Amino acid sequence: MAATGSQPYRCGIKSLLDRSCLCGVRSPIGPVSVIRRTLAKSLLSALASLAAFDAQADTCPVAKDEIVTDRPDVTNSSLVVPVGSFQSENGVNVSARDGGQTVDGTNSRWRFGIAPCLEFLVDLPTYFQNIRSPGSSGFSDVAPAIKWQVSPIPGKVDLSLTFGVALPTGAAEIAGRGGVQPYLQMPWSWELHDGWGLSGMLTEFFRPSDLTAKGITETTFVIEKKITERASLFVEYVGDYPANAGPSQLLNSGGVYRLSPIQQVDFHVAFGLNHNAPSYIFGVGYSFRIDGLFADRLR
Repeated sequence: MAATGSQPYRCGIKSLLDRSCLCGVRSPIGPVSVIRRTLAKSLLSALASLAAFDAQADTCPVAKDEIVTDRPDVTNSSLVVPVGSFQSENGVNVSARDGGQTVDGTNSRWRFGIAPCLEFLVDLPTYFQNIRSPGSSGFSDVAPAIKWQVSPIPGKVDLSLTFGVALPTGAAEIAGRGGVQPYLQMPWSWELHDGWGLSGMLTEFFRPSDLTAKGITETTFVIEKKITERASLFVEYVGDYPANAGPSQLLNSGGVYRLSPIQQVDFHVAFGLNHNAPSYIFGVGYSFRIDGLFADRLR
């Protein structure tokens, strides 16, 4: 979860919203495109202003820290994995849309700590199996990325910057039209008092090969509560704002339980807030981390 975390549904890139459903739906009003432009400008402005901050290695995770994952919420963790560590995050989902039902897995994200405050990650192809029409079956794209932790920034807010690209390896019915699809992402988190925390993420997806929506802006916001030393719960808003189309909005909630400092199980349940979103998504997951695999080679 975010700093205190999934790729449950987006084809190859972590999000709850299926990109293919967002295209071809014209928005009857103008504010959607205005929101998207505003969010895009905010992301670019943040990238420019934060370039002046140097990541402090002593504030980034180390092997003795507990596992922090990018699942089961859509909002990624604002923290990278420790240098020299490998982390595998996996899950299976059941979702419904327009009367159809689909199962997808394994939603695997592999994360490698390649330097202090820097990680390489890759979303592996996920297989979508339609079990009740309408719907499609096939693999999603593979999507590598680089994530840099800019942490902390003034106000004790943890923040990271991610640049990735979905490569055209999946089925067109699942991943969309061919061609590379880059994205920029900015997850952040703010730890409050008594186990409460806030987090969110701003993402700009670029789809140069798509004839309808050349870009999608996604924004998320999470409220999280630590229940015990090992367990926490969250509720999350997810909104996708495609160019020239109506938005897709979800309410996502769930929790995590740490089996050990390096193992985690999780669940989440999401419900669509409008007709462009899936009716529901239910998922479970398991994540683990292996430390010290290649730390000596990086020194």
